[in-house]
Amino acid sequence: MFEIGDLKQTRFYQEAKKELRPEVRQEVRQEVEQEIRQEVRLEAVPRLLAFGLSVEQVAQALGLSVEQVRLATNYQQSS
Repeated sequence: MFEIGDLKQTRFYQEAKKELRPEVRQEVRQEVEQEIRQEVRLEAVPRLLAFGLSVEQVAQALGLSVEQVRLATNYQQSS
């Protein structure tokens, strides 16, 4: 699973950190963290469904829409 520490080790992150103003750097960091949190939620979908939770229950538990849960399930099945 991709985590914040992994991101910080990338060359892209290091170069961007040097070039960006502090306020822009903070905004980018927040956006990346939000994307990572979303990815972690989506990765949890198949495991929760395997426990027998309904699509609606998984959506509610993870703060996702029912459509996002269905899309994550379809994506996981095609991978």
